[in-house]
Amino acid sequence: MSQLYNSIEPNIIDDEMVQKAVEEQCPEDIEKLVKREGINFKDVTELQLSFRNILQIDNLWQFENLTKLKLDNNIIEKIEALASLVHLVWLDLSFNNIEVIEGLDTLVKLQDLSLYNNRISKIEHMDTLHELQIFSIGKNNLTTLEDVIYLRRFKNLRTLNLSGNPFCDDEQYMLFVVAHLPDLVYLDFKLVSDTTREVAVLTYQDHTKPLEHEEAQALAQLEENQAKQKELEYHKAAFVEYLNGSFLFDSMYADDTEAAKLAHLPGVGDLLQAYRKEFVSVCENLFNYGLKEYEKREAEVSDFYESLHEALTANQQEGRKIILDFENRNKRTLDEIHHASSYDIAESKQAEYKEDILQLSEALMTLEMLISDQLEEPLKEFKRNIAVIASTFIENVKGMMTQCRDLENRHHEKLLEISITTLEKSVKNELDEDLPDDVRMLLGDKTTIVNAVNASHGSRLLKIDKRESDILSNTYRWQASVTEKIFQNEIDRNRDRVKEIVQYIDNLQEELDNTEILELTK
Repeated sequence: MSQLYNSIEPNIIDDEMVQKAVEEQCPEDIEKLVKREGINFKDVTELQLSFRNILQIDNLWQFENLTKLKLDNNIIEKIEALASLVHLVWLDLSFNNIEVIEGLDTLVKLQDLSLYNNRISKIEHMDTLHELQIFSIGKNNLTTLEDVIYLRRFKNLRTLNLSGNPFCDDEQYMLFVVAHLPDLVYLDFKLVSDTTREVAVLTYQDHTKPLEHEEAQALAQLEENQAKQKELEYHKAAFVEYLNGSFLFDSMYADDTEAAKLAHLPGVGDLLQAYRKEFVSVCENLFNYGLKEYEKREAEVSDFYESLHEALTANQQEGRKIILDFENRNKRTLDEIHHASSYDIAESKQAEYKEDILQLSEALMTLEMLISDQLEEPLKEFKRNIAVIASTFIENVKGMMTQCRDLENRHHEKLLEISITTLEKSVKNELDEDLPDDVRMLLGDKTTIVNAVNASHGSRLLKIDKRESDILSNTYRWQASVTEKIFQNEIDRNRDRVKEIVQYIDNLQEELDNTEILELTK
């Protein structure tokens, strides 16, 4: 079915092989140049390595921009070493000895894949190939028709070749494939007719309806997860992720074995419930405040960039007007210098043109200096506004987190009181509750129970402090980032504009100098 080893020694793809292949596919008129000067493999987009007795794929990482790769008619046993070829659109691995589909995970742009005439017995490991449109896996060892259902995930698949596989002998083969892949246009090199499609749908509707239902549920779940992820990213941008509920409170008690034991003490359950309610309320207030402040920050940045764009656009238009006026005045000057009736006239016009170039340079540089000066105060004001927004947010966050700590401290005092009271009752054998053994061990003496309560309290305070620290750190980073970016952008813009003006003036001067040289050598 697939390629056999022959008397030629099996090959592994090496530098010599790929260099030769690249040279061979170059047009004849540049082949000698390529051989002499070489070629950068990063510039190669297509590579053909057919009929080379290749046993193992290797050494293709240099072809990072490859879009088309032919490895057909070799003796390849394993799909490997293709991970770096992320731009591949077309891959031909037909007529080899491949047994397992694998090693394609990173080829997310792949549209056309041929595994024709190999030794593959299962269609699998292709989940990331969302762009797949053409798939050939004929003449392999596929025996189970149900394996075709795997291909339903490829919503762009329109052309499929399965011919020559054992399951093609099944009399229901075509109807089964068409029913389960309703978007196929071509199957085994033939157009799928409307009649065949209608019969297939009726024949296998009891099989396909449950699949469609499952896929609809999976799609709905995916969309829900994506929406949740998008919402989470929004919350993270506002620095208040996981504060819209009991997440922080629950995390304070996660893995706290002492708190779990203390929860069994009489009265602690009601105490915890009341504490949780108040704590979550503060977190939600912080969450809602954080979202409002995020919108405020975004609006401040957006308004500034809008006003900046307006100022720069007006400046650019003025610059273009100055250049256009110059070009209109001087579009015939060079020609007049070139065809001047006398040297004195040419020299006079050259001097006028030089003076005009100098005035143009001064006008453009002055304009750039003006816009730089004009933007200086708005930039400083923007920095001040950002500082005020950040500091106000930080102070309010600190205030709300202090509320959380106050709630924790009050809860701690009440819990400590309950614990000592319970201990005293235990000592007097007045406890009515049947407590677990590990809880009774805490009631052995006052030091033990107090240490347990304090340890649990300290752990929760640390988590509150950590959450506050995260919010403040993110705010400081945002403040530094947004202000540094705007100032750096202006520095880069100014530098680029000055270079642009200098280059333009130099070109004008060089053009004039060349004209002058021509006249003086006559």
